[in-house]
Amino acid sequence: MRINRPEYLDRIRPFLNKPVIKVLTGMRRVGKSTIVKLLIDELEASGTPVENIIYINKESLEWEFISGYRELHSYVTERCASALPGPRYVCIDEVQEIEGWERAVNSFLSEDLADIVITGSNAHLLASEISTVLSGRYIEFPVYPLTFREFLSFRNDVSGNVRENFALFHRYGGLPGIHGFELTDDLVFPYLNSIYNTLVLKDVVSRNSIKDPGLLDRIIRFVFDNCGNITTAKRISDYLKNQKLSVSVDTVMKYLGYLESAFLVRKARRYDIKGLRVLDLYEKWYAGDIGLRHGFIGYRDADVSGIIENCVYLELLQRGYDVQIGKFNDLEIDFVAEGQQERLYVQVAWSLGDARTIEREFGVLEKIRDNFPKIVLTMDEFQKIDRNGICSIYLPDFLLGT
Repeated sequence: MRINRPEYLDRIRPFLNKPVIKVLTGMRRVGKSTIVKLLIDELEASGTPVENIIYINKESLEWEFISGYRELHSYVTERCASALPGPRYVCIDEVQEIEGWERAVNSFLSEDLADIVITGSNAHLLASEISTVLSGRYIEFPVYPLTFREFLSFRNDVSGNVRENFALFHRYGGLPGIHGFELTDDLVFPYLNSIYNTLVLKDVVSRNSIKDPGLLDRIIRFVFDNCGNITTAKRISDYLKNQKLSVSVDTVMKYLGYLESAFLVRKARRYDIKGLRVLDLYEKWYAGDIGLRHGFIGYRDADVSGIIENCVYLELLQRGYDVQIGKFNDLEIDFVAEGQQERLYVQVAWSLGDARTIEREFGVLEKIRDNFPKIVLTMDEFQKIDRNGICSIYLPDFLLGT
């Protein structure tokens, strides 16, 4: 049984039967294939003949015979020739596994052969190929792990205890596959660790011909250990040198780029609010899914501040914001989230239990003299603070949009 993800379907639906390629990007196992299959279900329900829908899944051995663009073009052309009158659709999962795929897809588009939906799990590979061959003729739809709203929907527990469900969410993350298990450490963490190993092996080590996977694991461990902290390639290099490993800053940056391309980690750049410019130093790195972090390094209560910050970061991305960390003089704002003609300033704190913390979280926002919304997210469920128009919000309520 496939569980609906209507927010993605609502975004994609207006572009169906338009002369642009629909590109779904995101980490493996994040649910791209399911979204494509939900689209196919909708097409069939609306009367599209099954003969007019061509679905290719490169994670399945069934499609091993399509290894390059020539086989892809030949197969799709032949299928389209035998289709019934009416619109035709080509849906290709994990398209980056087909060598030269962009040449065939560009041909389909040029020949008006079919409406095209593709998915991919490598940002750099897709971006380089799309920008050179398909520039201006595609729409990208980033797919993220489940939001807290979706997590509750998958658990079919929308009316359950919100705090207890959030504890599960920030422990096990948002990969849809975890909902095939009882949510316990003994079952979920081994599953997440197996996904982590597959992601690293297929999308990072093999694709980039990495000779030292152990070094890569150490870099990932450092990034996961420091979610929510300023992290630089030099800092990682210095840490590795302390571990008796001589690794250059350039090598660390290259490996981080590979991990980012596979969506295993995500980078938030620093934005100088007064200077109105993006800074090249002192970015933060976050896990692409918080559950994968815990599957790899384990869950630790001492890390909760960084964990909830990671959750907020992914939520803001899923809402369509461009998210950066803010710098105001020598002070830091956790997130500056920008959308079309809008901006949101966000501070994240586990608790506002003392005056010093309240001053720190609210004080920096009060110094920003513009009219954009400013909020403080916290796990204090019953303590509500409104200071000079800046409100504290219970984090699960924010994630649920209430």
